Amino acid sequence: MKPIRTSENIVSLSDFKNKASQMLHEIQRSHNPLVITQNGKAAAVLLSPADFDLLTEQVCFVNAVRKGMEDVESGRVVPDEDLDEAL
Repeated sequence: MKPIRTSENIVSLSDFKNKASQMLHEIQRSHNPLVITQNGKAAAVLLSPADFDLLTEQVCFVNAVRKGMEDVESGRVVPDEDLDEAL
């Protein structure tokens, strides 16, 4: 997923309605997210399915690392020798 370019990737809801098909094709081609505004304020961000999947996977990975780090800091770990014996 590429960064948002305000001159290219922010459109009003009415513009999106008028050019939805074209904009959907562009999102899938370019992998640029699209910010849709309503009454001049950001209302939604549109991503391709592939970019959404990637973002979701990255969040899950970061959360797993964070949980592992919390376990280490809290002493919820098993020494290597004990793990070897258990396996």
